[in-house]
Amino acid sequence: MEILLTNDDGWGAKGLLTLLRVAERLGHVTVVAPDGARSGMSNAISVEKAMTLSLIEKTEAHDVYITNGTPSDCIKLAVNVIYTEKMPDLVISGINHGSNASVNVIYSGTMGACFVAAEQSIPAIGLSLCDHDLDADFSYLEPFIVPLVKQLLERGFPDGVCYNVNAPVGKIEGISFTRQSRAHWANEIATRYNADGTPYYWLQGEFVNHEPESHDTDEWAMAHGRISVCPCSIDMSFNARNL
Repeated sequence: MEILLTNDDGWGAKGLLTLLRVAERLGHVTVVAPDGARSGMSNAISVEKAMTLSLIEKTEAHDVYITNGTPSDCIKLAVNVIYTEKMPDLVISGINHGSNASVNVIYSGTMGACFVAAEQSIPAIGLSLCDHDLDADFSYLEPFIVPLVKQLLERGFPDGVCYNVNAPVGKIEGISFTRQSRAHWANEIATRYNADGTPYYWLQGEFVNHEPESHDTDEWAMAHGRISVCPCSIDMSFNARNL
């Protein structure tokens, strides 16, 4: 199996290095990762600058490329420059440091890469751990990755669909197939002031779950120690019959 890895935390992030080690159990791995952090990039692409692509490591088990582009650029570069004859069998993006569940999926560079892969009909899985620490502990999640990847490959990927997988911190009680929880971010801007009194602003925020008691959502699963597996589609249209 040929596996393409990327992330939005940049090459060298502990989550990506963990994923690389695990993915090598499944086949040959090619990494195309940003050269630094690109969190919150969603599906951003580079349209006003030239992109670079550098091979920095090559072994029998894996090749590693870095780019100055975004996570979405990483997939586009891979399928158009590296995989000129045959597409990868699977894309895995992550392991992200921080949750991409619920409404966070729309901001996520991790999932942005998966959506680009789904556009190209390549099976894609985004992996995230609900811990922003640069030294986050992935040891509880690690044993679940290979069995889950195999399960999802056997289950199949409908056209245009990828999977958003989010894991809680600490001991994991199991896996749940979920839907995206309805939520929003409140109190998102912190105002601060320069020495001359002019204001500047930092993003912050309070996550507000609209349905904390719903047992079928990604947020409920993680709150109860379970890995959430949520299918996502690049088709963002809404069925008019539901209006």
